[in-house]
Amino acid sequence: MTNPLLKDQHLPAFAEIKTEHVQSALDTTLAESQDIITTLETKATTATWDNFAAILENIDVQLDNVWSTVSHLNSVMDSAELRDAYQAGQEKLTAFHTAIAQNLALYQGYKNIAARDDFSTLNSAQQKIVNNTIRDFKLSGAELNNDDKKRYAAIVQKLSKKQTQFEQNLLDATQSWYLLVQDKKTLSGLPDYAIELAKSTAHRHDQQGYRFGLDTPSYLAVMKYADSESIREKMYRAYATRASLQSVDLNGDIDTRFDNEPIINDILALRQEKSELLGFKNFAELALVTKMADNVEQVSDFLYEIAKHAKPKAEAELHDLHEFVNEHFKVAKLNPWDYSYYSEKLKQYEYELNSEEIKEYFPVDTVINGMFDIVNRLFGIKFRKNTEPQVWHDDVLTYDLIDNNGNVNGQLFADLYARPNKRGGAWMGVCRHRQQTAEQQSKPVAYLTCNFTPAASGQPALLTHDEVETLFHEFGHTLHHLLTQVDEMSLAGINGVSWDAVELPSQFLENWCWHVDSIPLISSHFQTGEPLPQALLDKMLAAKHFQTGMQTVRQLEFSLFDIVLHAQDYKETTTSLPVQDILNQSRDSVAVMQTPSYHRFQCSFSHIFAGGYAAGYYSYKWAEVLSADAFGRFEEEGIFNAKTGAAFKDNILSQGGVPEASEMFANFRGREPKVNALLKSTGLL
Repeated sequence: MTNPLLKDQHLPAFAEIKTEHVQSALDTTLAESQDIITTLETKATTATWDNFAAILENIDVQLDNVWSTVSHLNSVMDSAELRDAYQAGQEKLTAFHTAIAQNLALYQGYKNIAARDDFSTLNSAQQKIVNNTIRDFKLSGAELNNDDKKRYAAIVQKLSKKQTQFEQNLLDATQSWYLLVQDKKTLSGLPDYAIELAKSTAHRHDQQGYRFGLDTPSYLAVMKYADSESIREKMYRAYATRASLQSVDLNGDIDTRFDNEPIINDILALRQEKSELLGFKNFAELALVTKMADNVEQVSDFLYEIAKHAKPKAEAELHDLHEFVNEHFKVAKLNPWDYSYYSEKLKQYEYELNSEEIKEYFPVDTVINGMFDIVNRLFGIKFRKNTEPQVWHDDVLTYDLIDNNGNVNGQLFADLYARPNKRGGAWMGVCRHRQQTAEQQSKPVAYLTCNFTPAASGQPALLTHDEVETLFHEFGHTLHHLLTQVDEMSLAGINGVSWDAVELPSQFLENWCWHVDSIPLISSHFQTGEPLPQALLDKMLAAKHFQTGMQTVRQLEFSLFDIVLHAQDYKETTTSLPVQDILNQSRDSVAVMQTPSYHRFQCSFSHIFAGGYAAGYYSYKWAEVLSADAFGRFEEEGIFNAKTGAAFKDNILSQGGVPEASEMFANFRGREPKVNALLKSTGLL
């Protein structure tokens, strides 16, 4: 019987895939790939794009087709069996890629291609891939001596294992804790949907009462709306100490089962050793080689330039919050678990704006259809629902991407709601890459994953405006992947794009969540179908910059912590600052709100300890400058100007990683980006 992971088909056969298929599919693909590589090693001296590089590109495609499916299922359908299979497969895959990256014959083959007289006849994507690959061979230790190569390979393997363990600990810590409330009277302030969700969650676990967890929908509802300070404090402490030595169990006792602190130290030590083997002083230097920013100083200067404008505004916002709470609630001191709650009260008071009232105008189907309408106006594309593909859960929807000629040019899987055994957060993942070969063309397919509150009590899922922004953000990444016109996988979509520019399309698309001309397209009352009232829209727009100073310094805190942490010459045996001290110093330099001593944010900071943002979290703000400045052209020429939309698609969305990010931006905007665009768009200037 054919392994479903090895079926030669455009989309994964999700309904047929079982855990026992994982290892056999990977082993088969790795063995076939190794046979091809062994043959290619003998052809290095006569290497060309067609007989060498293109074949290696195809190996990457075949491996990715198997492993992207497994990796995605591991994120959205976690189980002990799949977790073990994933970890074992990840170790094999890491070893395989490390061996290729240090293969001198393959390295020489690419150098020979670059040295050929006809190199200039290759298209720009092929030339870029060859040059990038030569760079990556160097950054992967291909020029090290044999002993150092072995040590480098061991480091990469250990890092992969540690990072996976970090993410698994965080998921387990998040799912292991809950608060069971018996008396509904203690839930005053909470909206009906949150109470109903808590009741159904308890029922699903064969419990009576109301069960609140640390997943995003449950946690945020409590922190923003629960009148009970005791409940807010319990939830806050559990969330703030997840996966650390400060974690508490259901009885309030210390729970160290999922402690990520030693894993963080191991990851940092391994990253430092890896960097030194390659000739860099620290990991930040190594990480910035492939980014737009030139060095750590440039990143720090950039962050502090924003802080110069954001911190005074944040301090004023915090002062206003304290004044409001003291005057209206007679509370003299705010605790960390009070900020979200009283900020929501202040927002309602200043703008007469109720987030729950706004949700009623953003039913998920209306938002999605409006979002599709917006990108149709901008880029001349359509999305059409397709019920034929197999999916991994009943919640998942599939859409075909239709171009202006009526052709299907890609597909999208949308998995939008929180559930048990699903990783928290929101992300776009790659299911299939675009690739054109002499034999066939592979069309791009994307996963769009969120953790919204599911539908309850017979009404549709309703999104907060923050969740609408999240959806648009991830859909921006999705468009970047689906609208690529690059035929080589290594540079198609988001591949090969500088990491500090990869957030440009996602943050750019968020602007259509806020514009007076686009909001009517994504909103209507879930019961009456009535449009969002003008008075409510005016209040939303007036509140757009509510506490943006406080929100900005929080992101700056994370970014500074990340870059300073990785710019250390980190060794466990030296006097390098402990992780907590670096985090505290980063807070002291930009933060305005107090943080309790037990808070262990770093233990859940998966972006840098399990994801791809190590020494690159600043990318969110860096790309925000690009996105704000790019949207400025639409503000000048019309937010639905099809000509401007085509220019953005042609110069940025379709280009993949072929031109440098700075070149793509300049081609669209006609100049270099200006930081003032960000300051203006966030109300800081």
